[in-house]
Amino acid sequence: MLQLVLGTGLTATALPLNAAKRTVLRVALISDLNSSYGSTSYIPAVDQGLEQLIALEPNLVVCAGDMVAGQMRGLSGQHLDAMWRSFERSVLQRLQAADIPLLPAIGNHDGSPGFPADRAAVRRFWTPIRLRMGLAFVDASQFPFRYTVLQDGIFWLVWDASSARVPEAQLAWARKQLASPQAQAARARFVVGHLPLVGVGQGKDRPGEVLEKERALQALMDAAGVQAYISGHHHAWFSSRRGQLDLIQLGALGSGPRRLLDGVAPAQQTFTLLEIDAERGTLSEITYAVSSGQPLSWSTLPPHLSTRAGLLQRNASKRLLRG
Repeated sequence: MLQLVLGTGLTATALPLNAAKRTVLRVALISDLNSSYGSTSYIPAVDQGLEQLIALEPNLVVCAGDMVAGQMRGLSGQHLDAMWRSFERSVLQRLQAADIPLLPAIGNHDGSPGFPADRAAVRRFWTPIRLRMGLAFVDASQFPFRYTVLQDGIFWLVWDASSARVPEAQLAWARKQLASPQAQAARARFVVGHLPLVGVGQGKDRPGEVLEKERALQALMDAAGVQAYISGHHHAWFSSRRGQLDLIQLGALGSGPRRLLDGVAPAQQTFTLLEIDAERGTLSEITYAVSSGQPLSWSTLPPHLSTRAGLLQRNASKRLLRG
């Protein structure tokens, strides 16, 4: 069994795989897999992390963006397509072989709004395979930039946070989706996007690297009873809570991990596992260091971060679902 340290200083034990299959939904969270600009390959940590993740037998993998290394002027359509084919071979096919669906969000290196060729390549890759992804879509009309899924009783909304501004039309769509009967009847609701609401990584807590109007975005999610906003982009894991909303900011699985703003822990590749126990109404969060394949002690997270948006408090590793 796996031991983890709760925010209270107590320890809890992650369920063994056979027990987890019976009562607990396991969702693996990854982000920022890409290497340097234009690269068509991945560093060894991505392969290693995927191997560790697949061994945990999650029911679903959520990727908060930056699956390829675009956002570079002058890349041809052929080169962009080659990057996505590499992602398919290196990541997607491995998950499919393990019968694990992938729920992707688009990052700035995948399809930034200012890079129309990148966005066209995103559509060329994802649109033909949508029906083979194993996802129970509610609204897939703008997939993969924005869409909703009802998977295993959990409602997932993915919006296009590949830049700092989420357009008003997309926010109106999000409100409608989160108010839908499917969303409100779900055991929990999650929103996924690439850029975070609040800066956590060194060198990233500045305009353009976090979402604009973050208070309004949080109010939108709070009003809909969203459990958590899951994001990437800052290459540093930090789990926090603002009001009733969990903020799960993921570390990088690929190149360029960063230190936290106030942290002393070294930068390292990580991935995160959520264990959602609908019967007990609880959620547990465990983050793994790829270098060791072992869970990180919760105490490696500082109790709070001093950010431009104010003090960000560390969450508890085990908490109640909002329902």
